Amino acid sequence: MNDKTQFYIAGAWRDARGREQREVINPATEAPIARIALASRADLDQAVAAAREAFDDYSMTSVDQRLEYLQALRSNYKRRQAEMAKTIVKEMGAPIRLARRSQTGAGRSHIRTTIRTLRKFQWAHPNRDGKTLIAYEPIGVCGLITPWNWPMNQITAKVVPALAAGCTVVLKPSELAPLSAMLFAEMIDEAGFPPGVFNLINGDGASTGAALAAHPDIDMVSVTGSTQTGRAVSIAAADTIKRVTLELGGKAPQLIFADADLKRAVRKGVSSCFVNSGQSCNAVTRMLVETSVYDRAVELAKARAEATKVGDPAEDGSHLGPLVSAAQYAKVQALIESGIAEGATLLAGGPGKPPGVERGYYVRPTVFTDVKPGMRIWREEIFGPVLCLVPFSDEQEAVELANDTPYGLCAYLYTADSDRAQRLTRRLRAGMVRINGASHSADAPFGGFKQSGNGRELGEHGLREFLELKSISGLKG
Repeated sequence: MNDKTQFYIAGAWRDARGREQREVINPATEAPIARIALASRADLDQAVAAAREAFDDYSMTSVDQRLEYLQALRSNYKRRQAEMAKTIVKEMGAPIRLARRSQTGAGRSHIRTTIRTLRKFQWAHPNRDGKTLIAYEPIGVCGLITPWNWPMNQITAKVVPALAAGCTVVLKPSELAPLSAMLFAEMIDEAGFPPGVFNLINGDGASTGAALAAHPDIDMVSVTGSTQTGRAVSIAAADTIKRVTLELGGKAPQLIFADADLKRAVRKGVSSCFVNSGQSCNAVTRMLVETSVYDRAVELAKARAEATKVGDPAEDGSHLGPLVSAAQYAKVQALIESGIAEGATLLAGGPGKPPGVERGYYVRPTVFTDVKPGMRIWREEIFGPVLCLVPFSDEQEAVELANDTPYGLCAYLYTADSDRAQRLTRRLRAGMVRINGASHSADAPFGGFKQSGNGRELGEHGLREFLELKSISGLKG
């Protein structure tokens, strides 16, 4: 078992000042693979102080200087991406093919996109009458709190634009999957960023995350996690009136109309629900199908679910891996049981582990029909491979069902009618709408409405989250 009990602070790996430690568990084997330290208040203060001290100089660096650092980071990331993929497999259970292509690939894409955005970003411009200069400046010291489900996706979506903006950061990754973040810190170190610009501490959300959000020398907090986590961070940050950006949960609907390519739509929807073992905030979890083709959609979804394999994430293939932890496994099992108890029809999968599986937090890919609004599996974010199918009669009912959620991150729409697509995209209360399987552009803003959070990540919108606006009047020459 690896000893990973140091933090990266002020450009060096330093022993933790606190004594509390935690094991990192491989969810496929339920065995410990590493031990990390949990930050004490002294560790947190040291990291924040390092970031504060570095900010004055780093915030004044030129765009070209920051581009050099980021390009070096990109090179380091590409060189060590195979190592990163294996790390993600071990710490959170993503299958190796997914870890290589999507988990690690997302980080590579975000670094590349941020570099492109930084090159073309306009840092100052005159207002309409030409008398005032509108300028962007880095917001300051940023506390970044990231989750376990897509570790490199979220770390690079926060850390890289913050550094591009001229901010300094303190990163607290999830204590369930911290090893990829520590490997990323090594890449930052190798890239030559000045000491204190990037700092990493480990800890849980309830203590370390809350203390980071409340810290008076943190100017901004950006967090990705559950809605409950976002609420707690917002409360902790309120006393110091710092900026808080939140990328939280989702309960994405997929609207499938009778004129759509039904087989493709169902295949895409089931895959979206099951990929990463359902542990994605933008996953399709409610498949809404027009009544005339509903029975056929049920058949297709059942066949797709039953054909989905579950297996060892270290082995190559398109199978699903385990959930991240015992607690997550217990939560998903409880929600599957609630669906049965509340009267939904179990179409595929169900409670317990897949046949023949004794160790690891594996679940059975599950599909429910006869799901009613108000059921827990309809209302709550399950964060597991559990899909609900519901029929609708017309556009109005489809929209009402789709919007019947406290979340509003993403919605998926399948129809051959372009006029209908135009109408419905305006009515769906979600930050992102994807039509007929279209992918999300690398630089398009990512974020949601309602309890899915506030603020946006990726591209120019993601960079702006780490900037303050300043109006300057009276400059001459």
